[in-house]
Amino acid sequence: MSLIKSISGIRGTIGGAPGEGLSPLDIVKFTAAYATFIRKTTTKTSNVIVVGRDARLSGEMVSGIVVSTLCGMGFDVVNIGLASTPTTEIAVTAENACGGIIITASHNPVQWNALKLLNENGEFLNDAQGKEVLAIAADDSYTFAPVMELGHEQINTTYNRRHIDSVLALDLVDFKAIADADFTVAVDAVNSVGGVVIPQLLKALGVKNVIELNCEATGKFAHTPEPIPENLTQISDLMKEGRADVGFVVDPDVDRLAIVMENGEMFVEEYTLVAIADYVLSQTPGSTVNNLSSSRALRDVTERHGCSYSASAVGEVNVTTKMKETGAVIGGEGNGGVIYPASHYGRDALVGVALFLTLLAKSGKKVSELKKTYPAYAIAKNKIELTPEINVDAILEEVKKRYSSEKITDIDGVKIDFADSWVHLRKSNTEPIIRIYSEAATMEAADELARQIKDVIASMTA
Repeated sequence: MSLIKSISGIRGTIGGAPGEGLSPLDIVKFTAAYATFIRKTTTKTSNVIVVGRDARLSGEMVSGIVVSTLCGMGFDVVNIGLASTPTTEIAVTAENACGGIIITASHNPVQWNALKLLNENGEFLNDAQGKEVLAIAADDSYTFAPVMELGHEQINTTYNRRHIDSVLALDLVDFKAIADADFTVAVDAVNSVGGVVIPQLLKALGVKNVIELNCEATGKFAHTPEPIPENLTQISDLMKEGRADVGFVVDPDVDRLAIVMENGEMFVEEYTLVAIADYVLSQTPGSTVNNLSSSRALRDVTERHGCSYSASAVGEVNVTTKMKETGAVIGGEGNGGVIYPASHYGRDALVGVALFLTLLAKSGKKVSELKKTYPAYAIAKNKIELTPEINVDAILEEVKKRYSSEKITDIDGVKIDFADSWVHLRKSNTEPIIRIYSEAATMEAADELARQIKDVIASMTA
């Protein structure tokens, strides 16, 4: 059993003893701590917290406990039922709520669930806020409401449609061009809430031919839910048969978008944001942001449009903070997470689908032809395991010194930018591990760069 307490929320496996997994007692504890934090910090007077969930088998159970705990803390709850992470974020602002809880373990396997915590802007808590919630939980510093001050639950299942309507209303979404292109689109929604909203969105965009794979929201995931190539053989095989123009894959809470080309090959998650940014910048020039571990291709495409690029620390809240600082018109993460401020400050696969289809329709190209217009990079992900007594911070400092002649960024670990490649080292907060992300023109070159860094670190610890 596993329970992970972090600033971004509480994640764990269902079952087991309290404190060892995400048990009902842990759900009450952390929900009450979050409610205490919101009561203390919110500027809203609505007394409302929004709750949404993905289709996981444990979702209904967890949702019932969360809703009852919030009511027990004196909050009114707008329960939007089966809803994506971005839908729940949008609902928080639409309800003028004090905050929101999304019940989803994102791409984790079926035995996991989690509480993702939102502020009154429908955005994830920042580092300091997340730590305060954890401190409240650690000290049991919460008090439940007396009987006359208990909250009430309101069921509102309109937000999936409202989210779709908000996407259709975006200036850069051209549903006439999409309809005229007469695409056939395949969708793999891994038997979660994406199976409800993505086909509905496609039909609203004028796509007449939708091939649905794993679109029944049963929570019984047809494959490992992370949308990476090794998990996407079913839709890849379908595409190889020439049955669709493009394939879309989403994770269980629909904040990540992977694209499959008409030939069955992966567009590659890193390039979801790159392609959409290319389209957005062609229509509305401005700055862009992704995190330090995401592809350099976004920087290249941004500069191709004569615009400025910035990098943030890893984590959605860090990306959105940097986007606000720089006034970015588009940003996100290399895991297929597209953040489009004209909609809202959150990763949103619905927005990604609509903008990508608009780009594809206007380009007149096949998806594979479109991919060839972007800089070619490959990212390798490696790690080096160390003994517990080794000072990881000292190693990272030494790496900085050894590569001081290169461009160094140390806002999140150590990133070294070379002329035609980069490597990013980040330490784990839970294990004596350094994660090594490297990017170069080919996967072989990226792996070789990681190997060189591993050798340098090994020489320090010999």
